[in-house]
Amino acid sequence: MPELSLDVLKEELTAWKGCDLAKTANPVLGEGNPHATVMFIGEAPGQKEDELKRPFVGASGKFLDQLLAGIGLKREDVYISNVVKYRPPENRDPTPEEKEQCLPWLMREIALIKPRVIVPLGRHALGHFLPEITISDAHGKAFPFPDSMTIFPIYHPAAALHNGNLRSSLVSDFRALGEFLKTLT
Repeated sequence: MPELSLDVLKEELTAWKGCDLAKTANPVLGEGNPHATVMFIGEAPGQKEDELKRPFVGASGKFLDQLLAGIGLKREDVYISNVVKYRPPENRDPTPEEKEQCLPWLMREIALIKPRVIVPLGRHALGHFLPEITISDAHGKAFPFPDSMTIFPIYHPAAALHNGNLRSSLVSDFRALGEFLKTLT
């Protein structure tokens, strides 16, 4: 059996049919720096992500790139993934069952990357780490997590694209994330 790596994980995900979404969508594993300090986690791939088989490459991804640049980071510096590895039809919210089916893939990514900071983007991603807290209460704050990790929830970039009122919160949260990252040794 080959040693687990991101390439092996991608091959395994491509062959996996344990989620009904795999019948209608392409697998989208995360990408980025395999030794990243920071891992961003969204909810599920959208249409563009499904087409290109890459996470955060549509409008939300372009906005995420801008937000990263605002704190001196590039996509190559971080690791970006999603809870659900396949696009739900019509971009609907993933079901609890779909999230549960795909969670082992995310946990394997986390185990390989070993990030010090996990940034859940939005409520669906946050629910896996801090289910008792809402994104509106948690965004922009650091929460200690087991294994010397920190959870730093932020609104999903798509939320700010659809609701302009969230844009300033998102920019502010990224600034706070940038300041927090400076405290890591």
